[in-house]
Order: sequence, then C-alpha cells, then structure tokens
Amino acid sequence: MNEFILNALLQLFAIIANVSEDGISFKARNIVKSYLSKHLSSNLIRKYLRLFDDYLKIHHPDIMGEEGGGGRTTISDSLKVTEIGKAINRNLLQREKFIVFLRLVEFINEDEVMTKKELDFIRTVANTFNLSSTEQNNIKEFVLDSLSREIETDKLLIVDADTKSAIQEVRHMHVLDMEGRIVILRHASTNTFVFRYRGDSTLYLNGYNIIPGRIELMEQGAMITGHKINPIYYSDVANRFHHAEVTSKVFFVAEEVEFQFKNSSKGIKRFSFEKESGHLIGIMGGSGVGKSTLLNLLSGKLKPGDGRITINGIDIHKEPDKIQGLIGFVPQDDLLVEELSVFENLYFNAKLCLDHFSEHEILRRVNQILIDLELDDAKHLKVGNPLKKFISGGQRKRLNIALELIREPGVLFVDEPTSGLSSVDSEKVMHLLKEQALKGRLVIANIHQPFSDIYKLFDQIMILDKGGYVIYKGNPIDAIVYFKTLSNYVNAEEGHCISCGNVMPEEILQIVEAREVDEYGKLTKERRVEPEEWYTVYKEKIESRQEVRPREGKLPDIDFRVPRAFTQFRIFVLRNVMSKLANRQYLLVNFLEAPLLALIIGYFTKFISDPSSGATYVFKENVNLPAYLFMSVVVALFMGLMVSAEEIIRDRKILERESFLRLSWLSYINSKILVLFCISAIQTLSFVIVGNLILEIKGMFLSYWLILFTTSCLANMIGLNISSGLNSVVTIYIIIPFILVPQLLFSGVIVKYDKLHKIWRNPVYVPVVGDMMTSRWAYEALAVDQFKDNKFSRNFFAADMLKSNASYHKYILDQVQIRLVNTNFAIQKDTNYNAGKNLDLIRAELLNLSDRGVIEPISELEKLNPGQFDQQVYNAMIDYLDREKKQLTAIIREALSRLDAISAVMLKDLGGKDAYLELEDDYYNDRLAELLKNEHSIESAVEIDNRFVRKKDLIYMEPLSKFGRAHFYAPVKKLGELAIDTYLFNFTFIWVTSLLFYLTLVFDILRRIVNWVERVKLRKK
Repeated sequence: MNEFILNALLQLFAIIANVSEDGISFKARNIVKSYLSKHLSSNLIRKYLRLFDDYLKIHHPDIMGEEGGGGRTTISDSLKVTEIGKAINRNLLQREKFIVFLRLVEFINEDEVMTKKELDFIRTVANTFNLSSTEQNNIKEFVLDSLSREIETDKLLIVDADTKSAIQEVRHMHVLDMEGRIVILRHASTNTFVFRYRGDSTLYLNGYNIIPGRIELMEQGAMITGHKINPIYYSDVANRFHHAEVTSKVFFVAEEVEFQFKNSSKGIKRFSFEKESGHLIGIMGGSGVGKSTLLNLLSGKLKPGDGRITINGIDIHKEPDKIQGLIGFVPQDDLLVEELSVFENLYFNAKLCLDHFSEHEILRRVNQILIDLELDDAKHLKVGNPLKKFISGGQRKRLNIALELIREPGVLFVDEPTSGLSSVDSEKVMHLLKEQALKGRLVIANIHQPFSDIYKLFDQIMILDKGGYVIYKGNPIDAIVYFKTLSNYVNAEEGHCISCGNVMPEEILQIVEAREVDEYGKLTKERRVEPEEWYTVYKEKIESRQEVRPREGKLPDIDFRVPRAFTQFRIFVLRNVMSKLANRQYLLVNFLEAPLLALIIGYFTKFISDPSSGATYVFKENVNLPAYLFMSVVVALFMGLMVSAEEIIRDRKILERESFLRLSWLSYINSKILVLFCISAIQTLSFVIVGNLILEIKGMFLSYWLILFTTSCLANMIGLNISSGLNSVVTIYIIIPFILVPQLLFSGVIVKYDKLHKIWRNPVYVPVVGDMMTSRWAYEALAVDQFKDNKFSRNFFAADMLKSNASYHKYILDQVQIRLVNTNFAIQKDTNYNAGKNLDLIRAELLNLSDRGVIEPISELEKLNPGQFDQQVYNAMIDYLDREKKQLTAIIREALSRLDAISAVMLKDLGGKDAYLELEDDYYNDRLAELLKNEHSIESAVEIDNRFVRKKDLIYMEPLSKFGRAHFYAPVKKLGELAIDTYLFNFTFIWVTSLLFYLTLVFDILRRIVNWVERVKLRKK
C-alpha cells in the first residue's frame, strides 16, 4: 500500500474515532493497530500510530488539545470525508474498500450505539466506495452481531456442532465437537469472507489466536484450527457458497489408475483420486517426476494400463462421445496462430467449437471472455511469438486459457500455467483459474514450485515423486505439516509462518528430496527417503482412509459442438488466409520471389547471336531456351516446396489440441492444400508472365502456366508430407536438397539418360529412376509442346513426322539388307561370320516393323535361321526389302509434297515470304529442335543387345510400350491402342502423383514411418 492511501485511511479513521476527555478509546486504537499489522512491519506500525494520534489532534482539537473538552465529535465536515473517501476510492481495489468500510463501521459501533449522523456518515462513505445499499446493510448488521432477516441469508454460513442450521435458509457447516459457533459473511461482488467466533474454545486462524467477538478476515488458503475440531479450510467455506450456485456438478473419479510407457519403467504408479466441481487442484513435484504425464492421464490423452477414469459415472475411454467437449486441456506450449490478433485467435476457435451459435452469439461470447480475462485492451494486437512479442507472457497464457474457456468445459486441465511468467503474471493467471473453479468448474493444474500466495489458492494438492509415485493428496497447508511430521521437525505443526502468514511450499520438495550427508559433511546422491517409502506411507496414512468410488449424476450442459467437415474446411481456409495476409514479410517474399527469379533467368538466358553488329533478339536463335524451360521447372519445384515445408509443423501444437477436440484432419489439410495451390497459381502465373515476356515466347502462356502450376502443386504435396512427418524445421530444410538434387540429376537434362550408370540405363525407354522424377515429366511436356504445338510448327508436325519415320524405316531396311547380304556371303564362303546373330537381328527388326504396320508381313521370316536360310530365302528377302523400300520412298515423297503444299498455303495466307519467316522466327527455336531431334548424333540408330535403337528424330517416334512408358521427348504416350498427347499425358501423370501424395498425407504415412523407426531404435536401446 502506498503512503498516500495509508495517510488518507488514517485521516478517515481519525475523523470518525470515538474520542473522550481521556483521549482515544483503547478498542479504536487496537482496530487501527490490527489493520496496520496486516500491511506493515512492527517499526512502521508504531510510526503510523503516532501519525494517527496527530490526525486526531487535527480533527478533534477541542478534545485532544491542551485545554480538553467533552463528548463525541459530530460528523459535520462531510465534504472533507467525501474527498478523503474519493482518494481511497481511486486507488484501492473493491475488496480492499469492503474491508476498510467494515473497519469504519467497527469504529462507529465501538460504543454499540449508532446515531442518525453516524448512519449518514456510513452511507456517504459507502456511496463513495460504490457499495450497494444491500452490501451496506449486510455489513452493518453483521458488525452489530445481528442475524435478523435484514441480512441476506444466502450470504451467511453458520459453523457449529449442530447437524443443521438453527436459522432457516442460512447455510450450515457441521464441525464435530465444536464449542460455540462461527458466523461467516460473504461479500459476493469480491468473493471475500469475514467471520466472528462466539464461544469459549481456543481457536486459531493460520496460527493466530482468534479473539471471540472480533471480526476476522478469512484469506485465500486460510484455515481455522482448534484442539478439539478438524480444520476448517477456506476452500470448504468457499465451496459451501459456490456449490449452491452450480446446478449440475461434475464428479471426477480416477479409480486404481496405473500407467506405464511401452518398453519403459516410467509412468504413474497406482493411485486413486476423487473430486467434484468447484475445486482448484494442484499437481506438484520436482522436474521429471511425471506431472505432465499424470495430467495427460487424467485428461484422457493417455489411456491407463489399469483402472478407470469416470466423470459422473461415465468411463471417459469407453464412452468418449458422451463427454465430448466436457474436458478442456491447456498445454504448456502456445496454441496461438502467431500472425492473427488476440480477437481473431479466439474468434476462429469459437467458430470451430460452437457451431450451433449464431454469428452474433459468437461475437458476444468472444468479447465477454476478453473482458473477463482482461484482454479486451489487447484484442486487436497481433499475438506474435515469444521472440517477437506484441503481447506479454501473461496475456499469452490467459489467451491460451481463453481458447478452452470459450466453450465452457466442466473439467479444465492446465499444464504449467505459470511457466516462464513473472510473479505478477503468474498470480494473475492462477487467480483466473481460481475464478473458474469458483464458477463451478473442476480445474486441475500442474505446477513446479509455486510461491506462497499461489500455493494457498489450491483447494487440494497432489505431490509426485520420482518414478511417478503419488506421495500426498490433500489440503495444501496440511501437506507441509504432513511432511514435517514424518521428518520429525520440531515445529511440525506450523504450516504457516506465524509472523507473516506465508507458507513455504519449497519446504515440501526439500524434505521429499533430502539427501544423506557423508562423514565430511557433504551431500551424497543417496536420498534419505526413497520414493517407494514415501509412497508406502501415503498408501497407509492417506489413500487407505479415503474411499473412492464412481459417482453418478447429470452431466452439465455442454456448449461444445463441432461444425460439419465442410464448415470446418471453410473456417480453416479463412483462418489460413487471414494469417498469411497479416504476415507482410511472408507475402513480399513469396509473391516477389517468382517474378524476380523469372527476371533473373529470363534476362541471363536472352541470347543475341551478334550484339556487336547491332543484331536484335530473335526467338528462333536463342540457344538458351531449353535451359530456360528446365530452370522454370526447377523454380516451380523449389517454390512449391519452400511455401509448404513449414505449413503443418508450425501448427503441430495447435493440431494436438484440435485432434483433442476431434476436429477434422481432412478439413485441415484440404484447407492447407487449397491455400497453397492458390499461392502456387499466383507464383507460377507471375513467373510465366515475366519470363515469357522477356524471352518473347508467344502463344504458349497457358500451356506453360498449367505445367508449372501442376509441378508446383506436386511440390506442395511433397512439402506438406515432410512438414507433417518430420519433427523439426531444421530437418525439413536439410532434406529439401535431397529432394531437389535427384530432380536435377535424373531429369534427363543435366545427365543424359543414355549416359547414366549402366545399372540405371535403359536403351529403349526412360529409366525407372527418370520416370519417378517430376522434373522429367514437366520438362518433357514443356519441350515437346513448345516444339510441336507452337503456332508455326503445328502446321508441319504431322507431315514432318510422316517423312522422318518413313526415312528412318527405310534406313533400317537398308541396314537389314546390308546385314542380309553379308550373312549370305558368309554362309556361301563358310567364314566365321556370326550368321545366327545377324539373322536374329534381321528377323526381329522386320517382325517389329510388320507388327507396327510399317511393312507388309512375309512368310520367309520364319526361315531366317542358320538351318533354313538358303539362296532362295535370300532372293525372296532381297526382293521383299526392295519392294518395301520403294513403298517408303513413295511415302517420303508424299510427305515432302505435303510440306510444300502447307508452306505454299501459309505463304499465301500470311502475304509473303517475309511474314512466313517472321512467324518462324517468333515461334520456332533451332536449339530446341536440335535437342529434340538429337541432330548431333552421327548415326540414326545404333545396335544394342542385337537390335537397332533409334537415336535421331526421337520427337517423331511413337513409343513401343503400350503401358505409358516411352523414350525421352516422345510425341505421344500409349495406353493400349490409345495414343495420348505427351503434354496431356504428362500433365495427368503429375496430378496422379499428387493424388498419391495426398493419400499419404491423409493417412500421415511418413509420420507413422518416422514414429515406427523411433520406436524400433528405442527398443534396441
């Protein structure tokens, strides 16, 4: 209390003090002294008592002066009283004003007579203090020791040895062998209790002797003791009032519960626990004793190995649907979306929990809880993170608690509510939890080592020791006495400090974990009392005397109702979008990244053949177009991975809570996918716009964007999988290169497929490792589409393909004929020439061509073996080959005629050769054509494994496989007899791959694998 307020109080006391010729009355001075002793040290008490005497001389000069006088002073200076009262009113909490007002009424009633002027004075001060007329009357009648009907009966509690109250409608507490009675008054608006004892027994309040007839204040954690009675605890008194206000109680029972982790001795040893709503329960113990495990066990997050946990008789594991929404859990870690404001975090949480509420009802409840938790001033502040704070640690913790309180659970579990908070914030948070208990909830919180004021807030404490042993369960103050007694302390009966009333919870852990001392006076590692010994004593002295049995009853009304999956999806999408829009750095990086990369790649790949001669850029001559296409695919993969890599792991704690609430995982991931796909669409769109403008790529905008967007979407799915499956952000960013590097290596661009290690090479098709790379499918789609479907080439592609294939087939027949001649010559001359191998190759190639309809079948093919081959077969084959080559030559001439005709039509339509050449310059690219035709290859085909493999003009070659496999740059892919354009096939294949990754994400396959590997490692250890 500051000096200004204390001076004002003393003036107010002095004004109304009952003064006679002999000076201030002894009783009035004692009341002042008692009040000061609650706040000041003994030295300061003497100082302010002297100041009080000085104020008496100022306000009562006719009585306290040198001349003296007679009679009580009249209360005429109402203005002075009002001013002093206002000064107090501006600086004291309502609870403190209630206590001051109580003491003022005591002053006035010291002569047991209240005049009209004194009553007017009481009303003046009460009105200044904003005390209602009912509260004024309750205090006045209580001071007068009157239990008339003028006092509100629901604000009184009588404690005595009777089995029921002597006064109808007044609450009653039966205490065996109590002499006399205690009358307790509750000030409802501040939840403050004062009492007066009438009797002849010696009773103590926190170790202080209770003077019969004197009004005492019952603070949090206080207890009244006596030699003949059981202790009367503050929590018992509070619950007598509050339980009457709760219509439906929660009976929480843990019956012979035991838990042990797999492949470990750690867990919680067998114990029982029973408590009903309206209590704040603390779980206390040293580090690593299992406090969080016990909290998870009681909340239902862990299933007990033995025993059962019930709420109102309902087993929480066997019938979870019946109690859905009744249990709330606040973990130690933040459950907040960092980019959203305080209000938005609470609003979206309410939308996901209160589906049956209207928008107006949700807003009203959100705003109300913000006011209740003193967060309304910070409602529009961004939450931030612990490193970049916008709100204090205490506000963060209260907001985390608000996320659960918004749906009003009947049982609330809180993990380390004061962790990382200042003492002031810790006290605010714990008072908040106490308020929730007083509102009828059962609140269970674990706490490491609370200070005195927090410790006294608990109605019951459970103490854990190493190994998961429960070693105490009961009243917090009794816990200190319990362990002191077991350890043979001299002052074992002292639970409080006699002088200040504080308790020392740390004494408990010091006693529990006390260690032996060796002969040199140094502490050893040996404990004086092992956990098993404490546990044995607990079972004998505490648990054996407490009967625990399931209790049935009507469950409280539950507001919790989860929206339908689609509604959840919409809420998740909105939350995700708003969080991203609030993060300006995220927006700048992700939406400027694509156009900047396009600018860099486009600028440095814009090749001009001879800039010194003043030549301008010509698309046809740009030798870097294939590099640009490949880099575009790499950028799409990179952006897709980077934008999605942290999406799920950063929500890991939030997801734990949402899974506890049984929210839809499918709705959550679908919302993530939709938002990421939209971001990828914008990124790839901006990339294609900028890149294609720089390189003057015309007419291919949509096809480029669709492939790059599809590629980026697949990367999104991969990123979401690793974000869900891995355990740290660092690991995620370490693994990204292991995803991207193979995409570069096995794309077919950096290292040609026919140059790979021999194990991975395939002479006919793209190797399997290449088929697994999205980069291959995306780049091939872009390259093939750019080559054959641009505005210029698409006119000629069919005729070019006909000409190229006919020329190649004629080349194969020429090679077959050469082999046939050589084989015939070798047989006639009987040389060592490998006739059988050659005949096998000839037969295989001709059979392949005939099966594909290129040439007519011939019966002599069956005779192409060393045993049947003769001159007649040879002559027939030569005639056959000459005939087929003539047919192919005719096809070539026809194709050339078509090409000439097409050129003529285009020249006419375009208006001349210049326009024709300009169209070619704008759409056709020499380097891409050279690459896809493999014009650098010396031979059109090579012999591999006794068959010819085509090396040139692969862009015109249809694949041999009918199952979708093909060579690189194939114009089409085949499924059975159906030929599908490469662009469409590759586009579809990437989306099918994305679907597979979607399924692995839905079932969280990677995370399951990671967890399985960790369990295997743990077993080995």
